[in-house]
Amino acid sequence: MSDMKNLSTTPAVHALHPAEKPGILVKPGAEPVLKATNITKWFGENHVLRGASITVWPGETVCILGRSGSGKSTFLRSLNFLEDPTDGTVEIDGVIVGADPFHTEGGERQERIREVRMRAGMVFQEFNLFPHLSVIENCVEAPVHVKGMDRKEAEAIAEKYLAKVGLLEKRDEYPSRLSGGQRQRVAIARALTMQPKVLLFDEPTSALDPTLVGEVLKVMADLAHEGRTMIVVTHEMDFAHEAADRVYYMDKGEFAEVGPPEQVIDEPKDPRTKEFLSRFRTLGSKK
Repeated sequence: MSDMKNLSTTPAVHALHPAEKPGILVKPGAEPVLKATNITKWFGENHVLRGASITVWPGETVCILGRSGSGKSTFLRSLNFLEDPTDGTVEIDGVIVGADPFHTEGGERQERIREVRMRAGMVFQEFNLFPHLSVIENCVEAPVHVKGMDRKEAEAIAEKYLAKVGLLEKRDEYPSRLSGGQRQRVAIARALTMQPKVLLFDEPTSALDPTLVGEVLKVMADLAHEGRTMIVVTHEMDFAHEAADRVYYMDKGEFAEVGPPEQVIDEPKDPRTKEFLSRFRTLGSKK
């Protein structure tokens, strides 16, 4: 790693971007539920994230846009330490975890990472359901074995969220008998059953047949409108425009532009955002 020796040993002070203001569903006086500060990531000599920061208040939906390879999924995965950042700090619901590139911290940091993961539910591109477990078993596995929740309580919560995503009647089916859209909706219900403070979506529709995308986006839009806190990495511009309180455009590991969707998507100011959206619209018009 070319500049590991230059990493700061003092945590960076979190600073709000001028465009970071609480969304319309945020309760007056609420503090941010998530703050990520100066998130940096090296893979060998590849500098993937270059000091990216984000602030999210409870009840907000924010979308992260960017071309493939820009670092947006790595940034999202760094928020719950599926990728361990090289530098920076993440705070979720009062739990603070800093980068530890030299592995000087021990079990106490791992416990804080566990606490962060319980507060930040993840929905992946490829669903990641356990194929040998039924839908209801997939949903209750983590609440029972990770949170120590009573099984009956976990099943009741899971059934509530399966009903929310329109799949309660599939509770005893196995993933192999579901469509891709249904599997992703189960994955959303599974994440909700953990009752996280924040939901992280990593391009949740990118692996779906185009005919199945709409059913997943509808569930996500409903969650956004009811005030569920979400960070969504996506290429779905219509969803970002309609559901997001704020949009972040990432380019080469840093946020090039931040603002409401009406500004970032409709009237971008940064040339990199303009170029990306111009290419995106050109591709869209050819479909």
